[in-house]
Amino acid sequence: MSSRVALVTGASRGIGKASAISLAEAGFDVAIAARTVHEGDGRDERHPGDVIPGSLDATAEAIEATGRRVLPVTLDLLDQASWARGVDRVLEAWGRVDVLVNNARHQCHDHRARFADVSVETLDLELRGNLLAPAVLAKLVLPGMIERGSGTIVNLTSTAGYQNPPGTAENGGWSSSYALAKGGLHRLAGMLAVELGDQGINAFNLQPGFVVGEKNAHRIAQLGAVSRYVPAPPAAIGPVVAWLATEDEAAEFNGMTIEAQYFCLERGLYPDWRGGRTDEADDAAVGPRVSVW
Repeated sequence: MSSRVALVTGASRGIGKASAISLAEAGFDVAIAARTVHEGDGRDERHPGDVIPGSLDATAEAIEATGRRVLPVTLDLLDQASWARGVDRVLEAWGRVDVLVNNARHQCHDHRARFADVSVETLDLELRGNLLAPAVLAKLVLPGMIERGSGTIVNLTSTAGYQNPPGTAENGGWSSSYALAKGGLHRLAGMLAVELGDQGINAFNLQPGFVVGEKNAHRIAQLGAVSRYVPAPPAAIGPVVAWLATEDEAAEFNGMTIEAQYFCLERGLYPDWRGGRTDEADDAAVGPRVSVW
């Protein structure tokens, strides 16, 4: 097969769905992976009783509307056997994976606990879902990329992985379990760039900033919360993923951290979502264009 193929995890909603659609619009056939196959089946890990919108069915319909092929794949970050099964399904169906987007993440019910209070079980689950799973998926797709002499891996990162929090988890910061997992994953792109950059492999950390997708919108509506920042829509992040996967210039950023919102606005990849607000708070939320860590 000559068609380029992308595999996007967490593609039932949010940034994953937006990335999958943008990649399809850029000419990729897209394998979409997640737990939620059908609408109405989605559950919030931290609030198990909450049903959240989004499904592989809905994402598949949007991709088909672009004229590209789509392959739904059931994949669970906490089910290690499903990682290899998912990649094998894509390879058996389409023979290749040219782009891997590690977008899916797992958060436990005590996700916001301090390190002294977080359970060992939560540490295990978050390290498995947010570090080991994407690392193994990268290992599974790399042989074909190396053989073809080209490939792109995009890992969705977080400031939790490379910055100290502004406060404790319950006071505007983040949990140590999530920071540990994201910090480990954050090192992968740079390592791959050093080890495989000369063989045509590009790897990036993509820091999305404050984005409100279906899950966050659901929780914000429940809590009646109001933010001082204007959040970016997931659709503003997808075009950055597609740019990294298609542009020759992307190789100049191999191994780096891309601050997605600034990058998107600077390059005009998506209309400005801030509604004319460009005060210091929103500039801080958007952040710098690219970081080298």
